Amino acid sequence: MSAARTVTAEGCAELLGDLRRAAPLVQCVTNAVVTNFTANVLLALGAAPAMVDIPGEAAQFAPVASGVLVNLGTPTESQRAAMLEAAEASLIAGTPWVLDPVAVGFLSVRTATAQRLVTFRPTIIRGNASEIIALAGSGAGGRGVDSLDEPAAALDAARLLGSRHGSVVAVSGAVDAVVAPEGAVVRVANGSAMLTRVTGGGCALGAVMAAFASLTPDALLAATAATAAYTLAAERAASTAAGPGTFAPHFLDALAAITPADVVQGLNLPGGD
Repeated sequence: MSAARTVTAEGCAELLGDLRRAAPLVQCVTNAVVTNFTANVLLALGAAPAMVDIPGEAAQFAPVASGVLVNLGTPTESQRAAMLEAAEASLIAGTPWVLDPVAVGFLSVRTATAQRLVTFRPTIIRGNASEIIALAGSGAGGRGVDSLDEPAAALDAARLLGSRHGSVVAVSGAVDAVVAPEGAVVRVANGSAMLTRVTGGGCALGAVMAAFASLTPDALLAATAATAAYTLAAERAASTAAGPGTFAPHFLDALAAITPADVVQGLNLPGGD
């Protein structure tokens, strides 16, 4: 049986219940544009954010955290040092961590940093299709943070990254693809395009994946469960929001309100590999 077939809506729902009970502590070394939104997303879902992102402290905190997010959105020199510290400390301590290689490919500084970070074997790599292709060395990246590719085009690159670094690779898009290190694929066909119209709509998902990854050694299930809760909440928020300005608070409310039963009833897993 492939790894993809072991991921079910019921399993994702159970993990959401576990998160609410455990309230995992997530260290976020993330970009300046999305810090507040990311913290609020974690709080709404039931996790605890810790924005510990300076050199010296980043390595101290990673072994204490339940999970760690490293997001390359605004990689200042100081933050790059903190990212490398946190990633190495996570690997040594066994803390699950998520790499979000924002806008890698065309931009040299963040691309070089991302190539160093993946050597610390992230539990999950989360990005859009162009970012995943570029990180694997197969393309030049997208248009800034915007992807020029669809998730289906990034599957080979995702499999390469997964086999090389032992990571689950989550590729965002209209239908998200979550790829196991051995190559099996889980697809999640939920969500709303409104997530692309608010700052942090993609970046905060990396923090949610770090929270879920702290609850199980099955990183494929963790990445899928995080995507499930996140995209189902986005659907609910989009159905009541008037536009991007009202979507963000509706989304936080939907994250707080989503239940395991909602995941079982609403999650659309259209097929694997």
